[in-house]
Amino acid sequence: MIKRIRSDQLRPGMYIHDLNCGWMDHPFVFNSFAVEDEEKIGKIIATGIRELYIDSSRGLDVEDAQTHDEFHAELHEKITALAASHEVRAHPTTLMEEVTVAKVVHQDAHKVVHHLMSDVRMGKQIEVAHMSPMVENITDSIFRNKDAFISLARIKKKDEYTFQHSVSVCALLVAFSQAMEYEKNVILEAGMGGLLHDIGKMKIPDYILNKPAPLTEDEFAIMRSHSAIGRELLEHTPGVPEAAIIITGQHHERYDGTGYPGKLKDQQISPLGQMASIVDVYDALTSNRIYHKGMEPTAALKKLFEWSRFHFNAKLVERFICLIGIYPVGTLVKLESGMLAVVVSPGHESLLRPTVRIVYDINKAQALTPHDFDLSSQLDSIVQYESPAQWGIDPYHYL
Repeated sequence: MIKRIRSDQLRPGMYIHDLNCGWMDHPFVFNSFAVEDEEKIGKIIATGIRELYIDSSRGLDVEDAQTHDEFHAELHEKITALAASHEVRAHPTTLMEEVTVAKVVHQDAHKVVHHLMSDVRMGKQIEVAHMSPMVENITDSIFRNKDAFISLARIKKKDEYTFQHSVSVCALLVAFSQAMEYEKNVILEAGMGGLLHDIGKMKIPDYILNKPAPLTEDEFAIMRSHSAIGRELLEHTPGVPEAAIIITGQHHERYDGTGYPGKLKDQQISPLGQMASIVDVYDALTSNRIYHKGMEPTAALKKLFEWSRFHFNAKLVERFICLIGIYPVGTLVKLESGMLAVVVSPGHESLLRPTVRIVYDINKAQALTPHDFDLSSQLDSIVQYESPAQWGIDPYHYL
């Protein structure tokens, strides 16, 4: 049986089913393994892991621990209540109106970031003037309809993760800052920070940055240095706003002080730094990388909610979940009627009842001519999200 326990409840003889730390590349070869001695337990705790999952059928048990299923049922109930209570705001433009423009901005942004990071790798100066118009274009698209750009930003190539992740974090941080009602000049600076937050990785050796396997402890330490390297690099770059420097240096800090590079805690981390840490983890969780298959957004949001007990500002995580929506645009969902559908627009009245595009009939095992269905005015409802790979469906083909 899979159970959730605190890391200080670990004992030799237990079997770890899941280290529960997908927000970072932990220094262990595997995510599941037997606990052999106290030394390994100490290493796990030192890594910053506060809660994890054990398999009591393969090792010692903690009898009163909550099972995985019990905890996730409770988690689902809480996050559903949160989504149901959120007031949905209308976009100035529809998804279809904005997506064509967003595609062009998205492609241009990738080119700009690719050139930027290539220049940094070769020791050239960062040209902030070349980046500002791109951040403004992304911001304008987000302001018109955030779902258009953000849904596109989920599409990544494994070998270009670092570049595309930077564009995604920029867009998500802009949308988050807008939801927090910051002034536009602050939002633009936050977007610049998102675009530059991983710039320090360009000083990390390629064999570590693109390693198709878990990192060794020494490689892990080198990888963790990228935040401090990036901050120092930007501090010596003319024209970079202070907010962007803060975001770059703090996006791996954690609310409980277990992050890096400064082990900052609570309000020692700036509000934008706290927001960047949430956004960075969400995009990392939902992205396919060289040795990591991305989660579906709904599962990633549940993980953020779970980890907000320690690693993140819980109130900010709640705001972010309401911003993204429990079933974000592009999510494949199963309806009570037995239909598979792609979410194409947030609900007019509730995040739990979006507009979906029905594409497949499970009962008849056949594809359907896509047609839209506004769940806010229908008796049908979402049962759960589904894995597109399992059904051989590309949701973005239908957006």
